[in-house]
Amino acid sequence: MRLWDETLAKNLIGCTLLIGLTREVGDSCSYEQFFGVVTHCDPERGITLRLEGSRKGSTYNLPPDMQSLHPAEPGEYRLRQTGEIVTDPDYITTWILRPTSPSAPQ
Repeated sequence: MRLWDETLAKNLIGCTLLIGLTREVGDSCSYEQFFGVVTHCDPERGITLRLEGSRKGSTYNLPPDMQSLHPAEPGEYRLRQTGEIVTDPDYITTWILRPTSPSAPQ
Protein backbone atom coordinates (compact mmCIF):
# COMPACT_ATOMS: atom_id res chain seq x y z
CA MET A 1 0.00 0.00 0.00
CA ARG A 2 1.20 3.50 -0.79
CA LEU A 3 1.73 6.10 1.89
CA TRP A 4 -1.40 7.95 0.67
CA ASP A 5 -4.29 6.17 -1.03
CA GLU A 6 -7.06 8.48 -2.23
CA THR A 7 -9.61 5.66 -2.59
CA LEU A 8 -9.00 4.44 0.95
CA ALA A 9 -9.08 8.03 2.21
CA LYS A 10 -12.58 8.52 0.78
CA ASN A 11 -13.74 5.21 2.29
CA LEU A 12 -12.33 6.09 5.74
CA ILE A 13 -14.83 8.89 6.32
CA GLY A 14 -17.21 7.66 9.04
CA CYS A 15 -14.99 4.73 10.04
CA THR A 16 -13.99 4.11 13.65
CA LEU A 17 -10.26 3.95 14.33
CA LEU A 18 -8.67 2.52 17.46
CA ILE A 19 -5.36 4.29 18.10
CA GLY A 20 -2.44 3.15 20.22
CA LEU A 21 0.44 5.53 20.97
CA THR A 22 3.75 4.69 22.61
CA ARG A 23 5.76 7.74 23.68
CA GLU A 24 9.46 7.08 24.16
CA VAL A 25 11.48 9.69 26.03
CA GLY A 26 14.95 8.59 27.04
CA ASP A 27 14.65 5.28 28.88
CA SER A 28 10.96 5.67 29.72
CA CYS A 29 7.82 4.84 27.78
CA SER A 30 4.19 5.80 28.22
CA TYR A 31 1.20 4.29 26.49
CA GLU A 32 -2.10 5.77 25.41
CA GLN A 33 -5.15 4.32 23.67
CA PHE A 34 -8.18 6.15 22.34
CA PHE A 35 -10.67 5.95 19.50
CA GLY A 36 -12.68 8.13 17.20
CA VAL A 37 -14.55 8.52 13.95
CA VAL A 38 -12.79 9.79 10.82
CA THR A 39 -14.22 13.14 9.72
CA HIS A 40 -11.67 14.28 7.15
CA CYS A 41 -8.76 12.90 5.13
CA ASP A 42 -6.22 15.05 3.34
CA PRO A 43 -2.81 14.12 1.89
CA GLU A 44 -1.26 17.23 3.48
CA ARG A 45 -3.10 17.51 6.83
CA GLY A 46 -3.60 13.80 7.42
CA ILE A 47 -6.51 11.93 8.97
CA THR A 48 -8.77 13.93 11.29
CA LEU A 49 -10.83 12.12 13.92
CA ARG A 50 -13.68 13.20 16.17
CA LEU A 51 -12.76 11.41 19.36
CA GLU A 52 -15.27 9.38 21.34
CA GLY A 53 -15.40 7.83 24.79
CA SER A 54 -13.49 9.61 27.55
CA ARG A 55 -12.03 12.05 25.00
CA LYS A 56 -15.37 12.87 23.38
CA GLY A 57 -15.52 16.44 22.09
CA SER A 58 -11.83 16.53 21.11
CA THR A 59 -10.27 16.03 17.70
CA TYR A 60 -7.01 14.34 16.79
CA ASN A 61 -4.94 14.36 13.61
CA LEU A 62 -2.92 11.39 12.43
CA PRO A 63 -0.22 11.75 9.78
CA PRO A 64 -1.24 11.00 6.19
CA ASP A 65 0.17 7.46 6.34
CA MET A 66 -2.20 4.79 5.06
CA GLN A 67 0.37 2.05 5.67
CA SER A 68 -0.25 2.38 9.41
CA LEU A 69 -3.93 1.39 9.13
CA HIS A 70 -4.87 -2.24 9.64
CA PRO A 71 -8.38 -3.66 9.39
CA ALA A 72 -9.61 -4.59 12.87
CA GLU A 73 -10.90 -8.05 13.67
CA PRO A 74 -14.55 -7.95 14.78
CA GLY A 75 -15.02 -7.97 18.53
CA GLU A 76 -14.62 -5.94 21.68
CA TYR A 77 -11.42 -4.09 22.50
CA ARG A 78 -10.84 -2.88 26.06
CA LEU A 79 -8.67 0.20 26.51
CA ARG A 80 -6.13 -0.45 29.27
CA GLN A 81 -6.12 2.95 30.95
CA THR A 82 -9.82 3.79 30.88
CA GLY A 83 -11.47 0.36 30.73
CA GLU A 84 -13.64 1.61 27.87
CA ILE A 85 -14.79 -1.02 25.40
CA VAL A 86 -14.73 -0.32 21.68
CA THR A 87 -16.94 -2.70 19.73
CA ASP A 88 -16.07 -3.61 16.14
CA PRO A 89 -13.77 -0.74 15.17
CA ASP A 90 -13.04 -0.58 11.45
CA TYR A 91 -9.28 -0.03 11.71
CA ILE A 92 -6.45 -0.17 14.22
CA THR A 93 -3.34 1.99 14.03
CA THR A 94 -0.33 2.11 16.32
CA TRP A 95 2.45 4.68 16.50
CA ILE A 96 5.73 5.07 18.36
CA LEU A 97 6.50 8.72 19.10
CA ARG A 98 10.08 9.73 19.79
CA PRO A 99 11.46 13.23 20.34
CA THR A 100 13.32 14.61 17.37
CA SER A 101 16.99 15.28 17.80
CA PRO A 102 17.91 18.97 17.52
CA SER A 103 21.02 17.95 15.57
CA ALA A 104 19.14 15.75 13.08
CA PRO A 105 19.17 16.95 9.46
CA GLN A 106 15.88 18.44 8.32
